[in-house]
Amino acid sequence: MPRTATTATELLNRYRSGALSPRDGVGHFLRRQEAVDGKVSAFLDTCREGIETQLKGLESMDKSVPLWGVPVAVKDNIVVRGRKTRCASKILEGFESPYDATVVRKLRQAGAILCGTTNMDEFAFGSSTENSAFQKTANPWDLTRVPGGSSGGSAAAVAAGEIPLALGSDTGGSIRQPASFCGVVGLKPTYGRVSRYGLVAFASSLDQIGPLALTVRDAALLLGVIAGWDPMDSTSADMPVPDYVKTLEGGVQGLRIGIPQEYFGEGLDAGVRENVELAIDTLRSLGAQCDPVSMPHTQYAISVYYIVATAEASSNLARFDGVQYGLRSSSENLLDMYCRTRDEGFGMEVKRRVLLGTYVLSSGYYDAYYLKALRVRSLIKRDFDEAFKRVDVLATPTSPTVSFRLGEKIQDPLTMYLSDIYTISTNLAGVPAISIPCAAGDPSLPVGLQLLAKPFDEATLFRVAHAYETKVGGPFLPDL
Repeated sequence: MPRTATTATELLNRYRSGALSPRDGVGHFLRRQEAVDGKVSAFLDTCREGIETQLKGLESMDKSVPLWGVPVAVKDNIVVRGRKTRCASKILEGFESPYDATVVRKLRQAGAILCGTTNMDEFAFGSSTENSAFQKTANPWDLTRVPGGSSGGSAAAVAAGEIPLALGSDTGGSIRQPASFCGVVGLKPTYGRVSRYGLVAFASSLDQIGPLALTVRDAALLLGVIAGWDPMDSTSADMPVPDYVKTLEGGVQGLRIGIPQEYFGEGLDAGVRENVELAIDTLRSLGAQCDPVSMPHTQYAISVYYIVATAEASSNLARFDGVQYGLRSSSENLLDMYCRTRDEGFGMEVKRRVLLGTYVLSSGYYDAYYLKALRVRSLIKRDFDEAFKRVDVLATPTSPTVSFRLGEKIQDPLTMYLSDIYTISTNLAGVPAISIPCAAGDPSLPVGLQLLAKPFDEATLFRVAHAYETKVGGPFLPDL
């Protein structure tokens, strides 16, 4: 049977009561990593040699800071000063960052102990964490299945009890889909809510960093630390950041929850549908008003996403050419060096998306594909604008299925892309969304309920998610 998990909130309470020291708390999670990561393969680097220095730094820090002594892991596309940042790609072998990402700087200021970088799909291109150049990560609930992607390492590490908090990035569902598959909480904030400075870019108009945690309260705590305006990111929004933890207890009485009918159609697994509908019934029983809404342009989301995202990826990944950092292949001339470096350094999925993006941006196709996709993206955003005139929150499945088996879809990219069919629209519209565990589906695998809200209204998402979580209980860890 699953075991009760240790959350960041519980850890902080024990520190502040004197029942536990940060050294012992961090040691507990390091021992857990040693015990189970050989099975899960969630971590690429555990940063063990730097942990003692971080622990000593806590001695001169105010114990009231939000994450004093709490271990945190970051996805391998978020730079950490003096540490390897490889985006799970061979092309960045040997690269060590000379600076901290803004979110990492904020974690340090909040007293967090950075305990490693987590595995991912190469450059965040994937939905299963099988595209990593270094290792495949397994789902802690069933080691023959994927943890989702591209933030699968972060989600698996939290689910396996190896770390209480982790950061991921979400371009089309890369936090929420792994959260669904691994039975944890994952939030994609509003675009601009969290600084992207120090996040290796995939698609700059879609990427957002966000938290993965065992509970809604822990996710709210972590977002409160990393959110806020940053002068180093021109897309960062100068908006006030609420105390998300203090607003958790408001309940859902009188809230209007919309149920988009387009998210419950063909392709949705019957068991997932049943569990999500039961979760919606639970919210209704807590006092929410749940009504159907229509999002008519949802059917175009996959097509729009794989034009916009690959176009931006093609541009962003042009910098990886063997000249300034990372892998450099030997060659007789400059052009051959570029070609050989990118051929040897990039994996198949990266090459596929760069080729797609280059194609849609090329002469003769830019208007036919890219500009048309941007116009349809505006229509998708308008769907959300109209829906939020009638409701406070939208409720949908996070993924159309439970976790699939390792190797099951890796040779079929189109089927793999459909894994994100319910999460992509959120990134195109820039609105916040959270995935929370809503049930154990057949065969006893986690199912995710996705909640979406107006831009910069993460507080309402946390409030609804916390009300549901309080009603159904948890969190739990799988046996490993």
